[in-house]
Amino acid sequence: MTHRVLVVDDEPDITALVAYHLAKAGYRVSTAANGTDALKAATEQRPDVIVLDLMLPGLSGLDVLQALRKQEETRDVGVIMLTARREEADRIRGLSLGADDYLTKPFSPNELTLRIAAILRRLASPSVSGGSQVTAGPIAIDRSAHRVTVDGQELQLTATEYKLLVTLIERRGRVQTRPQLLETVWDAQPDIQTRTVDMHVQRLRTKLGPAGDQIETVRGFGYRFRAPEKAARTR
Repeated sequence: MTHRVLVVDDEPDITALVAYHLAKAGYRVSTAANGTDALKAATEQRPDVIVLDLMLPGLSGLDVLQALRKQEETRDVGVIMLTARREEADRIRGLSLGADDYLTKPFSPNELTLRIAAILRRLASPSVSGGSQVTAGPIAIDRSAHRVTVDGQELQLTATEYKLLVTLIERRGRVQTRPQLLETVWDAQPDIQTRTVDMHVQRLRTKLGPAGDQIETVRGFGYRFRAPEKAARTR
């Protein structure tokens, strides 16, 4: 199946460049030049991944991202932010709203293509081992359905949040460094974007509620999922 990518940017030259390289890589590409059109295209076309510029006329990229995550039809779509700003606060804001990744302009179209492929792999089949059912305290994961519940209530997780949670639970009791998580969950090189991990862990903890306390911060290293062995099992 050919995956669809929606490119949202108000700079025609960038849109054309990105669309060209993605089409060359085999993706079906559509474009939008503002936030309103982006939301309409996302709802009607159901893209697999959206490449979303932060600075858009009208609705900003952050407004669009927030709306995407609230809508049933688009809450699971992969999102890569593009930003000309280098301030960390902008990237943190985007990640906290549920972006899967970000790139700072100017960027390499080849790198963007690779990152889209990485997100599609997470959406398709998170790389975990063992049986299809995993429980850890109040958290239950049905890996065959990509479904997570806490005390019986289903959570709405992005593909990245889902893979991050499964990875931490699969390796419970062992400290996972930020570079390790970047390589496993984001398919990224270990020397970039460690802040990405922190923001996704923070968002995941919030969604898990009190159960989020089982994800411990190991200062100076990374994170560890804490759960009594008798309460955590795979079948």
